[in-house]
Amino acid sequence: MSWRRLPLHLLRRGASSSTCAATVDFVPVSRPIDPTDLERLQEFVSQARRLFVITGAGLSTESGIPDYRSEGVGLYARTDRRPMQHMEFVRSAKSRQRYWARNYMGWPQFSSHRPNSAHVALRDWEAQGKVHWLVTQNVDALHSKAGHQHLTELHGCLHRVVCLGCGSLSRREDLQSRFNEMNPGWAAEAGGVAPDGDVFLEDEQVLHFRVPSCQSCGGSLKPEVTFFGDTVDRSTVQLVHDRLAESDALLVAGSSLQVYSSYRFLLAASEKKLPVAILNIGPTRADHIAQFRVSARCGAVLPAILPC
Repeated sequence: MSWRRLPLHLLRRGASSSTCAATVDFVPVSRPIDPTDLERLQEFVSQARRLFVITGAGLSTESGIPDYRSEGVGLYARTDRRPMQHMEFVRSAKSRQRYWARNYMGWPQFSSHRPNSAHVALRDWEAQGKVHWLVTQNVDALHSKAGHQHLTELHGCLHRVVCLGCGSLSRREDLQSRFNEMNPGWAAEAGGVAPDGDVFLEDEQVLHFRVPSCQSCGGSLKPEVTFFGDTVDRSTVQLVHDRLAESDALLVAGSSLQVYSSYRFLLAASEKKLPVAILNIGPTRADHIAQFRVSARCGAVLPAILPC
């Protein structure tokens, strides 16, 4: 399921093929690419006819979006702050107010992020018939912005908003306009950027921030993403399993696979005896399943691989 469920005209296609200096802060240190690793990954991709790809936050750090777990530069390494929990958001109006104030402040920057060379490479692989299906754990819409078609956003997308009451969907960009209308003159100084489109604010900074309700039923609004503590929709999981069953190899790019929602597909691939390769800076939960792992930046490796 992708952002195409709604006409998000502001998601412009295009990409930057390089990583600017400002974004490198969110990319963990990695050693130079070993030519042998590159050759091995090229052979893996060349032999696949229906490649299944799983991507994670490590793909988007090169677009300037921080992640949670990267050594030295992830949210958990930089701060003691933790992401919003599902039940906290659902049960507490104050938690929703705090979340939306932070998200409102971070949205202009978050929504402006563009695909990088890794997103473009995977889009090109799909266009040439190499990628059968792509599953992303990311909620940033960068694969969609790059033009990827056969795509499942496993954890949803921050560019969509869902009503907890009636289930109606709306555009996040439209909600930003409603925030502006309801909070004229409201401003706060942010203390840093978080991975999921928001910024760090103290509780006292958001006391007077007003949050719109659903225009259809008056219910509470939530980004259409899977918060920590929630589960992925069963129909989405089944769709991904079905696409995996049609594939003949699995490549992980930019994910440590620490959450079960994506790791389950590595277990399924292992049961099917599919060849598995991993491209990620640092160890992953599925290293014992993979034939090999390449520890390098996705943006440096994927464009160098030919989808032949």
